[in-house]
Amino acid sequence: MSDNPKTMKAWVYTSAAGGVEKNLKLVSDASAPFPEALPKDVVLVKVHSSSLNPVDYKLPELGLLSRLIVCTPASPGLDFAGVVAAVGSAVTGYSAGDKVFGRIEPNKYGTLGEYVPAKAEGIALVPEGVSLEDASTIGTAGLTAFQCIVPNVKAGDKVFINGGSGGTGSFGIQFAKAVGCHVTTSCSAKNEELVRKLGADEVIDYTKENVSEALKAKGQVFKLAVDNIGSTPADLYKAADHYLLPEGKFMQVTVEMSLGGVANVTSRQLRPSFLGGGKRKLEFYITKNSHKDLEQIAKWFEEGKVKAVIDEVFQHEDAPKAFEKLKTGRVKGKVVIRGSA
Repeated sequence: MSDNPKTMKAWVYTSAAGGVEKNLKLVSDASAPFPEALPKDVVLVKVHSSSLNPVDYKLPELGLLSRLIVCTPASPGLDFAGVVAAVGSAVTGYSAGDKVFGRIEPNKYGTLGEYVPAKAEGIALVPEGVSLEDASTIGTAGLTAFQCIVPNVKAGDKVFINGGSGGTGSFGIQFAKAVGCHVTTSCSAKNEELVRKLGADEVIDYTKENVSEALKAKGQVFKLAVDNIGSTPADLYKAADHYLLPEGKFMQVTVEMSLGGVANVTSRQLRPSFLGGGKRKLEFYITKNSHKDLEQIAKWFEEGKVKAVIDEVFQHEDAPKAFEKLKTGRVKGKVVIRGSA
């Protein structure tokens, strides 16, 4: 017989109608993942901390489409840090008791449960001197920022990051600086001090300036543009003809879940240049789990080149309030939820 837990404490939902935060229920007898036999390629982690991403509420709130991806009852959450409870027979490099962090793909056993099943490709060891709360922020935002920026630039290149104070943007600024880039970012005046402390060289206050026009005025100097906002300014990709180098790339990270937001991004992708579309290379990015990338991020944390930006830490019993905070759209960095024990 397996020693794996049969049940666990978890926040679960069966419907997200009206908002996932209004439907979450804290239970003490949720079914635990793989109570009888752990698959050979899985690491079972006892969650110490988790951090939220917009996808954690956007996916459940897709309605019927959501149920085709994740069966309910389910726990939300993709990002975590914790302690290894058990290791599948084919997994190497991890043992019970190891501190790990990472990201899972969407499934019913999300990180707001007491235990989470993870694949080795989506985890890494927590580096010395880094807290589990800080490590829990990396997952989705860290991998997204890393994979959008690091493979696409070299030292000396200029990078523009639209939305520098959020989770992905705050990591993006630091990663771009870690590889030697000059960074321009957009944010409001109240967040300028934060992004400059993270390494931003130039800041465009979107409340006072037209971001697209400010970038166009700089000329074709940027190697990469990363759009973490997705909706504003609406002409950001079209304007890239004037601020991106001819060989530059525009990375689209997120989409506003509205008819206007989806229409805007669809237009960016499909409208040819002779019909008014942009001419620069456009890539719509989907995050991929990568142990190698997580290890590099962990190394930068250990070296002090990168740090976590945490807006607020919530106790486990206040998870719905954490979602409410995230949904305001005014979060600096990440929102963290402590584990159930």
